[in-house]
Amino acid sequence: MPGWFSADLAIQASYFVTAVLFIMGLKRMSSPVTARSGILWAGAGMAVATLITFLYPGMSNYGLILPAMFVGGVLAAWSGRRVAMTNMPQMIALYNGMGGGAAAAIAAVELYRGGTEGYASTTLAVAGGIIGAVSFSGSAIAFGKLQGLITRSLRFRGQQILNLLLLLAALILGALVIVHASATSAVVTGFFVLALILGITMTLPIGGADMPVVISLYNALTGLAVGFEGFVLNNAAMIIAGTVVGSAGTLLTQLMAKAMNRSLGNVLFSGFGDTGGAATGEVKGSLRPIEASDVGVMLAFASKVIVVPGYGMAVAQAQHKIWELCQLLIDRGVQVRFAIHPVAGRMPGHMNVLLAEAGVPYDLIADLDEINAEFDTADVALIIGANDVVNPVARTDKSSPIYGMPILNADKAKNVIVIKRGQGAGFSGIENALFYLDNTRMLYGDAQKVAAELIQAVKAVG
Repeated sequence: MPGWFSADLAIQASYFVTAVLFIMGLKRMSSPVTARSGILWAGAGMAVATLITFLYPGMSNYGLILPAMFVGGVLAAWSGRRVAMTNMPQMIALYNGMGGGAAAAIAAVELYRGGTEGYASTTLAVAGGIIGAVSFSGSAIAFGKLQGLITRSLRFRGQQILNLLLLLAALILGALVIVHASATSAVVTGFFVLALILGITMTLPIGGADMPVVISLYNALTGLAVGFEGFVLNNAAMIIAGTVVGSAGTLLTQLMAKAMNRSLGNVLFSGFGDTGGAATGEVKGSLRPIEASDVGVMLAFASKVIVVPGYGMAVAQAQHKIWELCQLLIDRGVQVRFAIHPVAGRMPGHMNVLLAEAGVPYDLIADLDEINAEFDTADVALIIGANDVVNPVARTDKSSPIYGMPILNADKAKNVIVIKRGQGAGFSGIENALFYLDNTRMLYGDAQKVAAELIQAVKAVG
């Protein structure tokens, strides 16, 4: 082996390759056309960083590390293949929480054994510990809410004061650990217990409609915690991965909050968007039902149809039938577009993933800014399980909690058809004024079953 070669050189070179693969992967994930390959690139980077770590001097405990990696890999592969698309948001919340928990565990090991050197390293360990612990327990609550295990949001007077006191107490104990690097185990334990409780109390009051933003925020916090612990361990791969994840998660959180016309503070502390809450806001008028056969004729003779998918499509797993319907319309010369709101579904890009799974060409999918001007020229806006993202009170009612939120202008289409399972309000609990407009008709039923009926109705037109 050449004299210039060393394990340290191989490690540093591998971490450089890892950084390039992470950045290229993230770049490719920004477009649905290249997102799949971007995931593979980033995954390759993580594989390189993981394998090269075994060359680290002083590595031991292979009898624990290798079985843990094997079990974790098998469980991840099994769950990733079996999880339904409707459950993907809570799976992401769970996996994200595991990342934060891993960062907190690294901090705990270092602080319990007093292995950090100097105030700077100990401070980073403490910072990564509290952020990772909050992300871990908060993500667990987010998972419970999305999975339906937690059906109500817990709120009480003085809740924010309690959270502030928990944070101050955790910071005080963290400061004691920093000042006295050999702090007792009781102090370190108390520090982590308070951080875990803070994550729970911060997330419990937040409504289910805001969970996508919360998941994105905790994703950013997990990245930040991993980056801090990378400095503690002098591990470049962790620093790179944490920085990339933290910065991307922060930008995504800001974009999602902007798409809801709300500040991050409002999302975290307002208590809006409660799961299972009663409908709010009075809307005058009545709902007008329509039969699938009539909608089929309307679609068959339309010139332009804009499809607006929402969580209802994900629940019914109707994306394949909807695309089959759209293919029939395209064959008849109908112009078909799909309109995606940034916060449609239960996670960023949820609808894009569903449509890609069904084989919808990317050039037919448009985001809010691209598609909104086209609703004026659409003969039919077909709403499939979407609710709050098409509610016109966001433009007209200053008293509404969603006033100012950018919405898809579905109400401006000549005809609006809403496929909906029932007459309930959206996930945020706000009644949708769109459903009561003169140009709107309600087509009740499971989205997949209704789509099948529409397919037959369009075929019957001849």
